[in-house]
Amino acid sequence: MTTPTSGATVIPVATLRESAGAASKFGNSPAQSSPAVTFPLNRWWVAGFSWELGDTPIARTLLNRPMVLFRSPEGGVAALDDRCCHKDLPLSCGSVEQRGIRCGYHGLLYDKSGTCIEIPGQERIPAKARVNSYPLRERNQILWVWIGNQPGGQPDTDPPEYAFHDDPRFQFGGDRYHYEAPYQLIHDNLLDLSHVGYVHQKTIGGNPTQHMNAPFSVNVVDNIVRVTRPMPNTAPPLTYTSVWPFKGLVDRWQEVEFHVSHLLIWTGATDAGAGNADSPELNGFHIRGFHGVTPETDTTTHYFWTVATNPHPERTDAVKVLVEQTASTFNEDKVVIEAQWRNQHRFPGYAQVDIHIDAGPNRARRIVAALTAND
Repeated sequence: MTTPTSGATVIPVATLRESAGAASKFGNSPAQSSPAVTFPLNRWWVAGFSWELGDTPIARTLLNRPMVLFRSPEGGVAALDDRCCHKDLPLSCGSVEQRGIRCGYHGLLYDKSGTCIEIPGQERIPAKARVNSYPLRERNQILWVWIGNQPGGQPDTDPPEYAFHDDPRFQFGGDRYHYEAPYQLIHDNLLDLSHVGYVHQKTIGGNPTQHMNAPFSVNVVDNIVRVTRPMPNTAPPLTYTSVWPFKGLVDRWQEVEFHVSHLLIWTGATDAGAGNADSPELNGFHIRGFHGVTPETDTTTHYFWTVATNPHPERTDAVKVLVEQTASTFNEDKVVIEAQWRNQHRFPGYAQVDIHIDAGPNRARRIVAALTAND
């Protein structure tokens, strides 16, 4: 990761790992490059983070579409089909130049629109010498790609804003995980924070009984699901006490906001009875989590996450500790979700029994199903 020139401080975690997930094989022309609709389209999806794009291109399959992501020397970003129109070598095997990306097989050069602009040894460039391009934008150090229901589709909105990455009051770090499981299982997990008392007992969990018995509310507005869970007068979990000097019991909160392409999680605590926790400037510990959950294929997923906090002046290593412990919790989630998916194949056809904490995940699934059907 790189440190931004302004705004929040980025705390390095680990070298981002590229997956070798399955990739769909497209036809030989852009007009043939539309996979079957199995995800909501005509929207921005998270493709990665700004710090991932350096001097070399990145191969990444998103929504069954193998893409190459790259940054030009002047700083612009682009996303193309990861194939040369000549002999189908992945463009991610090539190199980035001033004018675009050059195929590593016979040297065809493509600009950021996917148009071939140079064929070494040949003056005439066929009009069909091009590959699909996808609108790719940077905002708040997040890479957003627009995936429409037709090749060449253009966005009708700006990418979502996530101001905490550029807010000088916060510091953050993050990473990317690859899941051998469908993306909606991750939605289910994030919208159900009652599980943290069992899965994450050594970090953010706390008392499992308090989590399961805590009252919560679910609200839906414009395809956004919001789950809130206050937990007043409770013992702070280990992660909290590691990074903030609480005096004893705390008033704790959990708020999850589901958007189709990403989730926002706001958690934290104040000393019990200390007052309002609506602002990071008011005597409390705040965690702002960004979770970009992007399908790779129908059964594999990219999980792009960051965690931002308002560091306490007495805990100079607080952000580093928080990021490391957050990564540990996500490793625990990954084990559970992938085991869950494998077991669903071992017991096919069995109906799942809903319990009270499924209200949020079920609402999100209905939204995804309706949007996918409309595409």
